[in-house]
Amino acid sequence: MTDTAVPETTRKDWMSDQEVRWCPGCGDYSVLTAVQMLLPDLGVRRETTVFLSGIGCAARFPYYMNTYGLHSIHGRAPAMATGLATTRPDLDIWVVTGDGDALSIGGNHLIHALRRNVKMTILMFNNQIYGLTKGQYSPTSEVAKVTKSTPFGSVDAPFNPVSLALGAEASFVARTHDMERAHMQETFRRAHAHNGAAFVEVYQNCNVFNDGAFEQITSKDNRPSMLIPLVDGQPIRFGAEGERGVVQRADGRLEIVEVADVGEDRLLVHDESRPDPGLAFALSRLSNGPTEPTPIGVFRAVERPEYGSEMSRQIVAAQERRGAGDLAALLRSGSSWTVE
Repeated sequence: MTDTAVPETTRKDWMSDQEVRWCPGCGDYSVLTAVQMLLPDLGVRRETTVFLSGIGCAARFPYYMNTYGLHSIHGRAPAMATGLATTRPDLDIWVVTGDGDALSIGGNHLIHALRRNVKMTILMFNNQIYGLTKGQYSPTSEVAKVTKSTPFGSVDAPFNPVSLALGAEASFVARTHDMERAHMQETFRRAHAHNGAAFVEVYQNCNVFNDGAFEQITSKDNRPSMLIPLVDGQPIRFGAEGERGVVQRADGRLEIVEVADVGEDRLLVHDESRPDPGLAFALSRLSNGPTEPTPIGVFRAVERPEYGSEMSRQIVAAQERRGAGDLAALLRSGSSWTVE
């Protein structure tokens, strides 16, 4: 073994000594387990792995990882991660956030990290509720949701997180759920390998304040008929026997059909690397919520310049043109202007 070889690890090596304190039955446990079991296979070091979070139930995540980490302030984890990624490109940076943390106070930080294509892996736990503050409606709660903060029902149209990420020109966008570890791990693996900002929405059950929000599509019995797997280069079809599929009409609209009625050659073939995000966006709008057949998997995975690398290239070019600057002299140079 050389000095550069990554030592072998197990899940136990990635577990901190902190007691995991989520509500019994919370979907966060399964996401945490999936990540801890995946990391030994990624060929990464604990000392160069960082987990950052904002505020919310999901934000406890860094405490439970035996790595470097930061529990930051509400909504600011993508901003913190941007600073870290641009100054330390050698680090593996994960951002763990919730639907309230990421899409409410953190909305602008999220979309700018995505559009800039900063190298980080963002796991957004979506339980369609504010769990930590005890059950208020969130930016992903459905219309007419009755909560402590909307006693007569929410009148807000909810965000579709995948649509939002695609609209921000994210270069990697995916969706998974907390009831299937293998799918989570493969999705997280793909996201981690991406050179840029990777956004993964995780349907995650809050069994205290919003129990069963995704049960109609993620329960074991319902998955075959309600989850539409997206496999690059393959026709989009689903059902216990693959009897249903997705077609694109002449007007560009996507529609779910019976394969027997249209023939397999009419089915839409998934292309996650298509430069234009329009088709991926259309797939994200195929379902109006987690009560209808819903696409799951990687919607988009394209290559484009990564923000930190581009910034470093500009700095090197500037230094070559003008010579290395003296930061200490600059800081002690006095006022840059005088106000009279």
